[in-house]
Amino acid sequence: MNDDSSAGAALRKRLYWHSRRGMWELDLLLIPFLEQRYDDLGESDQAAYRDLITEEDQDLFAWLMRREWPEEPTRRRIVQMIVEHAETTDNDHYRTL
Repeated sequence: MNDDSSAGAALRKRLYWHSRRGMWELDLLLIPFLEQRYDDLGESDQAAYRDLITEEDQDLFAWLMRREWPEEPTRRRIVQMIVEHAETTDNDHYRTL
């Protein structure tokens, strides 16, 4: 295993654990997005995701439940990507939220 792959694996583990919020509704949105879409994002969108998961749970909940949208355009874009991913994948749990 080279340094790049171990650094990448460490980042991925960190992202996974920071994406696990302990709030069922957030976990249902963040974990599948990380697992299914994150690797295909451009660097700026990956950075936006990494930045997003540093936010407080109550803010994430309001945004991801579409109760309000972030004012900052980059943050709004990644939130919309996560919501759209949940709506377009076979996510029965999301439909009940």
